[in-house]
Parts: sequence; structure tokens; C-alpha cells
Amino acid sequence: MQYEQMGATGVFVSRIALGTMTFGGAGTLPWSLVGALDDKAADELVGLALDAGVNLIDTADMYAAGACEGILGRVLGPRRQDVLLATKVFARMGTGPNDLGLSRLWVTRALENSLRRLRTDHIDLYQIHSFDPLTPVEETLAALDDAVRQGKIRYIGASNLAAWQMMKFLGASQTRGLESFVSQQVYYSLAGRDIEREILPMAADRKLATLVWSPLAGGFLSGKFDRNGTSDDTARRALADFPPVDRERGWDIVDELRAVAARHGVSAARVAIAWTLARPGITSVIVGAKRPGQLTENLAATDLALTDEDLADLDAASAPPTPYPDWAQGAPEDRLPLHT
Repeated sequence: MQYEQMGATGVFVSRIALGTMTFGGAGTLPWSLVGALDDKAADELVGLALDAGVNLIDTADMYAAGACEGILGRVLGPRRQDVLLATKVFARMGTGPNDLGLSRLWVTRALENSLRRLRTDHIDLYQIHSFDPLTPVEETLAALDDAVRQGKIRYIGASNLAAWQMMKFLGASQTRGLESFVSQQVYYSLAGRDIEREILPMAADRKLATLVWSPLAGGFLSGKFDRNGTSDDTARRALADFPPVDRERGWDIVDELRAVAARHGVSAARVAIAWTLARPGITSVIVGAKRPGQLTENLAATDLALTDEDLADLDAASAPPTPYPDWAQGAPEDRLPLHT
């Protein structure tokens, strides 16, 4: 396993992290489509990941309405000390008017609930799961800052924020002297490269760790799908179209992905994850699995060294159109002095 420094902290995290969205939720939608793994199956995946050197495990309170955290807390047991445990707060977790969001009231309550379900006295990385337009960022940060000072949180991060939203939080942390985000968790894949425009450059400038979710675009890049349909009717992408993918552009990406995979004699999924790991600014890629074989295949992506030709071919097939104002501002090298 390879390790990368987590942003500007002194902590190192495995380049592959274990995502746990497949844990729990049997009989309830949409979680039954994702995995609905029980304690025994989850324990096998956690053990496999830890044996491979994974030291970052990511979950969220909303996964399977809290059942995911509960399973993870039970199966970790004494292995809790071997991992950096990450979870999230924001989503609705009850029927009350305040059972969601990023208010001090809910952040404080949700954190206590997560600690109880995870059977731990602290969260290593506590992440807001989205942006709350109703709660001042200062209120959220103050609540998180209090929890850090109490020893209930080690570091804080954010997921699914636009660059301007992240900068709003970072600015408030600096001006108010409050705990600051050290990481961002974002969707990124060959089929979804939106973050390259503003979010990744912002993270590099602010020295934030970037953790990637869904590097296979919800299974679209797994090798199970092509223009003629799917080889696995039980695959999540066959049952739920998430995250959204431009299919016409996506099929060209899949064709190139298959070609590169054939050159190396590996799966398309392994190539897709290896491409994500090779991108500048990516700290760790979060992978989930329903079966041990899937997880083993995903973990092997760290050993796949794509050639310059591979990367160029994949980049060309997946390149998004240049948005405004980027095409109006020109490339950074255009600012370099002319040599005569």
C-alpha cells in the first residue's frame, strides 16, 4: 500500500480508502440496491482492507439510516486503533424539523449519535456532507471547533462543496480563529471531471487533501457496461443511475478504458481507479465493494503503473469541453514572458 500526506497535516493516509456504503440497509431503498451487507460480510471486507494496508475507512451517518455506522462500530472492535475513522454530518436522520443540516444543535447531536453507533470516543475526520444555505458557516465551524477542543474530533473536512463554498468556510476559520477544514471529499472519475476546473486548483492552493468518491462512476466504468447493455443485471448502475453520466460521451470513454485494460491484461475497473490515483492533487480514492473479490481487484489499482500513452489516451477520450471563463482567460503559460 502507498500512503500520502493528508493535506497540510502530519497524518498519512492510504491511497486507497475503504468506503462502507454497502454496509446495512437490507430491505430498505436505496440501500438494498447498494449492498445491504450484514456484520459477517462487512467484517470480511474490513479485515481484507486492513490486511492490505488500508488505514482510512469512510462512512456517514445517513448510510442505511445509521445502520452502516452501527455495523462498522461492531466489526472494528479492537482494530479501531489501526484506522483513521471518517464519517459525515448533514443529511436528515429523523422526522423532526431540526434532525438535519449544519446548525450547532444538529452537529452536536449528530456527532454524539455517530460516536455511540461507531463505539468510539472520537472521530478522526468529521466531514460536513454538503452545504447548508440556512446556517451561517461561523455557527457550524464554532460547533466543530468546540468538538475538536473536547477531543471528540481530530480533524474536520467537507464533502460536495463548490470552490466558493469551501473558501467561505476557510475564510471564516482564518478570521475567527476556528478549526479549519483539512480535506475535501468529492466525486471524480473519467466520466466526471468537473472538479478540474475550480475545485482541484482551489484545494492545491489551500493545501487541502482531496479524497475521491465513486471513481468508477457508480459502476459505469467497471467494465460491466457498454453500448449493448450490461453483463450484470444486479450491478448498482443497472438499478440506479447515479452519479449522472453523459452516456454518449461515456461510451467513448469506456471503449478507450477497455483498450488500455487490454494492453495491461487487467480489468477496466483497475485502470479507471489507477487513472484517478495518477491525477495531480489526489490524496486517496475511496472504494466500496459487495464482495471480497471486488475489493481485492480495486486495491490492486495501486500496483498498476499506467504509461504516458495510456494516460494521454484516457485523458483525450474523457476530456470535458473547456468552460467559460477558462477559454477567455487563456492558459497559464500564456502569461510567461516571450523569448526572442
